[in-house]
Amino acid sequence: MSPSAAALEPFDLLGVGLGPFNLSLAALADGVPDVRAVFLEQQDAFHWHPGLLLDGTTLQVPFLADLVTLIDPTSRWSFLSYLREHDRLFRFYFYERFHLPRREYDDYCRWVAQALGSTRFGSRVDAVRWRPGSELFEVTVSGPDESAPRVLTARNLVLGLGTEPVVPPAFAGARGRRVFHSADFRGQRDQLGGARHVTVVGSGQSGAEVFAELLRAQPSTGQSLAWITRTPAFAPMEYSKLGLEQFTPDYVRYFHGLDQPTKDATVPGQWQLYKGIDAQTIGEIYDLLYERSIGGTDADALLLPNVSVEAVSQPGADHAHALRLRCRHRAQNREFTVDTDAVVLATGYAPRRPTLLDPVGGLLHLDPGGRFRVDDRYRLATAAEVTGRIYVQNAELHTHGVGAPDLGLGAWRAAVILDDLTGGRAHRLPPPTAFTTFGAPEPPRAAAPDGTDGAPNGAAATGAVPIRPVQPFEAGGAGR
Repeated sequence: MSPSAAALEPFDLLGVGLGPFNLSLAALADGVPDVRAVFLEQQDAFHWHPGLLLDGTTLQVPFLADLVTLIDPTSRWSFLSYLREHDRLFRFYFYERFHLPRREYDDYCRWVAQALGSTRFGSRVDAVRWRPGSELFEVTVSGPDESAPRVLTARNLVLGLGTEPVVPPAFAGARGRRVFHSADFRGQRDQLGGARHVTVVGSGQSGAEVFAELLRAQPSTGQSLAWITRTPAFAPMEYSKLGLEQFTPDYVRYFHGLDQPTKDATVPGQWQLYKGIDAQTIGEIYDLLYERSIGGTDADALLLPNVSVEAVSQPGADHAHALRLRCRHRAQNREFTVDTDAVVLATGYAPRRPTLLDPVGGLLHLDPGGRFRVDDRYRLATAAEVTGRIYVQNAELHTHGVGAPDLGLGAWRAAVILDDLTGGRAHRLPPPTAFTTFGAPEPPRAAAPDGTDGAPNGAAATGAVPIRPVQPFEAGGAGR
C-alpha cells in the first residue's frame, strides 16, 4: 500500500474480492464525494471464469448489463467507453449484436480494474476483526512480495468473494487428471486426450457449452460422449420478456419480503431462470446430433436427463473404461451404470465461506440453516456492538432470489449499497419499473394535498416494496 493510499485510512469502505460485482461497486464509487474506498484481490489481475472463455461464447445478458450503465450510462467506466478507448465503436456497431463475446467482457472488466485508483491486486485478506473501542474493522492483508502482513482499518466492509465450484459427493474422491470441474475446462481440456469416452455431468449453460465443444471436436477425437443431468430436461433458459422481469429490482424487493420457508421453496422451482441453456446452444447441439445421424449412422452421444450420479468406482485395469458411474433415474427410481474414461463436472457453484471471517464469526447472526441473514440493503445481521456494516454481493440467493448472481442486477445492487453508505448521496436509484405486480396489489391510497396518490416511489402502481430512507454512514450502527 502506497503512503498516499495509507493516508486514506480509515477507509469508509473496504472491499474483499474483485469479481464483477465488487468491481461494479468500485466503478460506481469512483468520484462519489467523501467516500474513501479500497478493494483488495489476492489474484495478480482481474480474471473472470477463465476456464470457460471458449471461442464463440457470449454473455447471457445484453451489453447494457456492464459494470455501470444501468445506473449511470454517462460513466467513464461503461462498456461503450471501453470500446471508444480501444477504437472499437464502429466494429461493435457493425457487429450488430446485443450480447457481447465473453472474452470481450473479461477484457473490459480488466481494463476497468487496472485503471481504477481504488483496486489493489496481489493483496490477500487473511482475517477481519472488529474493534469496538475504535468502531473500526481491522483487516489483515498479505501479499506475495511482503515480508509480513499489514493491517488496514475501515468503517465498513463489502464481501465480494464470489463463488466456488461445487463437486457432488459421489465425485469427492475421484477428482484428478480426468475428473475436473468445468471451471477448469479451458486449461484442463488437453487432459481429455486419449480418452475414448467422456461424460459431462450437469446441464446448465456451462454444461451445454462444454458438451457442444466436445461434440464439435468429435469427428477428430473419435470420443464417445454422454451428458447426464439431474434436471428433468435439457431445457432452455427462461427468456421471455415478462419472464425476465424476475431479474428486476422490483422482484428482488418482493422476494426479500417473503418469509424464509417460502423463499426456500420458491428458488428450486425457478431452475430454468438460472440453470437453463440459451436457445442458440441448444439449437447447435441438436443440429450437430442431427447431422451425425444422417444415413442411419450413430450420433455416438448419450443424453440422460432426470438422472443423478450416486457413486463412482474404478472397475480395474482389465476393464474397457477407467470409471464406472452408478446412476439412478429419478422418476423411475431405476439404477444403471455408465462406463467412461473422463468426467467434466458442470455442477455449478456455491458461495464461499472464507476463514477470514472466523474472528467475527460470533458476531454474525445466522439463520437456522447457518446462512447469512441479509437485509434489503445487503447488510449482514450482526451483534449490537458492531456499529460498522458488512455488505455482501452474490451471497444472498436465499434472501434476495435468483437475481443474486445475475450481471444485470450488479450495478443496481452496488448502487443500493452506496445509497445506504452515503444516505442517498451517491446515485439515483430507479423507481419501480416492472410491468408485473409481484405481490398483492396495494389498496388505493388517498390523494395527497399536492394531487399525487401519495405512494412513495410509485409503489402503489406496481405493488413493489419501496427502498426506505436510511441514515448516512457517519451515523454508524445501521447494519443490524
